[in-house]
Amino acid sequence: MITAKIYLDTRSQKKDGSFPVKIYVSKNRKYFLVKTGLSSIIDNWDSDKFTSNEPNHRAKNVRLRDILNKVEKVIFDVEERGESYSISNERLKDIIEKKISGKLEGISFLECLDEFIDTKTKEGTIAVYTHTKSKILEFDQYATFESINKEWLIRFENWLLERDNKINTIGIHLRNIRSVFNYAIDNEYTNIYPFRKYKIKKEETAKRSLSVEELRELMNFDVEEYQERYRDMFMLMFYLMGINAVDLFNLPALKGDKIVFHRAKTNRLYEIKVEPEALKIIEKYRGQGKYMLNVLDDYKNYKDFLHRMNIGLQKIGDVERKGLGGKKHVTPKFPGISSYWSRHTWATIAASLDIPKETIAAALGHSSNSVTDIYIKFDRKKVEEANRKVIDYLLCIPK
Repeated sequence: MITAKIYLDTRSQKKDGSFPVKIYVSKNRKYFLVKTGLSSIIDNWDSDKFTSNEPNHRAKNVRLRDILNKVEKVIFDVEERGESYSISNERLKDIIEKKISGKLEGISFLECLDEFIDTKTKEGTIAVYTHTKSKILEFDQYATFESINKEWLIRFENWLLERDNKINTIGIHLRNIRSVFNYAIDNEYTNIYPFRKYKIKKEETAKRSLSVEELRELMNFDVEEYQERYRDMFMLMFYLMGINAVDLFNLPALKGDKIVFHRAKTNRLYEIKVEPEALKIIEKYRGQGKYMLNVLDDYKNYKDFLHRMNIGLQKIGDVERKGLGGKKHVTPKFPGISSYWSRHTWATIAASLDIPKETIAAALGHSSNSVTDIYIKFDRKKVEEANRKVIDYLLCIPK
């Protein structure tokens, strides 16, 4: 248990005859004192406050109460996080002193995180970093560049594990923190870098693609009526080289045999030739207004459809009727499948056909230091030939 009280430190008298007023903080049978900047002579002091003999005693007592409230708020937050025993007296004193002085906010890691988030323009990226911020706030709202060291990172990792976060999810939060440190170093806010001694863990990513045999089975499976649209959209994504849902469902009405758009993730201009197999699905679900597909005719937000689509895909499988009531029981054919599997499936099949990595990267619209503007510079014909080769292989069309 941590307690705090106002204390007149009569052990050290000042030159003017007064004694410093401090905050006495007791923790685990040990204590430390925090300066308040105020002092009093013994005759003007009564237990934990200035008497009326003290000049401006009301204002000084209000100031003391304000300081004590700040200290008690820090203690409350520490106890709420279950750190009453784990936090050191030195760390607790540092937080309290910065809280009292008002310097805490000025050097807060979280302030830098906010500034870093403000540099982002993509809704998804902002959401990811904002989620990391919420976790840090829940764990340690007084986090500073100085306090985030190897031990802090380990405690944060364990705290997330205790709350059933997966290893790779924890890795995302830690990489986000690392990005903020890199940003802070680049902007000369700090020269501290705790990740030199700390390695972010990761586990092997679960399967995220179908084999060509599984994709053929999905393509030809006798799905339930409500699942047909979901399966068709998955196949359309595949035929369009793993196009992302946000791009596909926001495409304008089709003109000609190619779709041209700025990829949402990178804002790079991208062009895909619409193969006959893709066109057949587009015609089946053609939009009534400005969009190529009718998804946004039926849903206000593509994410609502995508959520239903992923659930529907995961329920594709053999159906049995069991029990007296004939309750439907499904044995899923493709557990865990989602729309994003179409992208990985296209890339995996392309690689199995010995299509060069550069061509696959260009087809997927990747952009990095090694593949900068590759699609603009790359021969589009190679990408179109690669897609046709992948589709022909799926459909068993001879060369």
